[in-house]
Amino acid sequence: MQQDRLSDWLVKHELVHRSLGFDCQGIEIVQIKTEDWDSIAVISYVYGYNYLRSQCAYDVAPGGFLASVYHLTRIEYDIDKPEEVCIKVFAPRNNPRIPSVFWIWRSADFQERESYDMLGILYYNHPRLKRILMPESWVGWPLRKDYIIPDFYEIQDAH
Repeated sequence: MQQDRLSDWLVKHELVHRSLGFDCQGIEIVQIKTEDWDSIAVISYVYGYNYLRSQCAYDVAPGGFLASVYHLTRIEYDIDKPEEVCIKVFAPRNNPRIPSVFWIWRSADFQERESYDMLGILYYNHPRLKRILMPESWVGWPLRKDYIIPDFYEIQDAH
C-alpha cells in the first residue's frame, strides 16, 4: 500500500501528468510529458525520491512512440518497505529527445547511455552520451521494432 501517491501531489500542484494505475506490486505508474520531465524529476527528488533504482527504455509499437521508464525509490532510515513510483516518458520515434536526469541521479549515467545505444533516445544534457554496447560505427538502433540488421542475408531454400 502506497503511503502517498505522487500523482495526488502533482494534481495538487497543477502539474500535467497521466496516471497509468498500479503494477502487480502496487507501485504507482505515472506518465509525464517529455517537455515536463526535467522539472518533474527535480520535484520528485525534492519530494523524497532520492534513489533511481533503474532506468530502461522500450519500443512501444512499430512506428509508435519510444518509452523511457524510471523506477524511483524513497530511501529513508527505519522504513521496512520504501515507497516507489514508476515514471514513463514517451518520446516520438522521429525525434526521441528526453532530458537526462544524470544531474539529479548519477545512477542514470550508464542506463541512459544503454537506452540511447539500443533505441536511439537522445538524452540531452547527458555529459557522456555515446554508444556503450555497440561500436561507434554501428548503424541504427538494434532494439527498435522496425530495425533491420545491416548486411544480413537470411538463408532461403536451404533444403
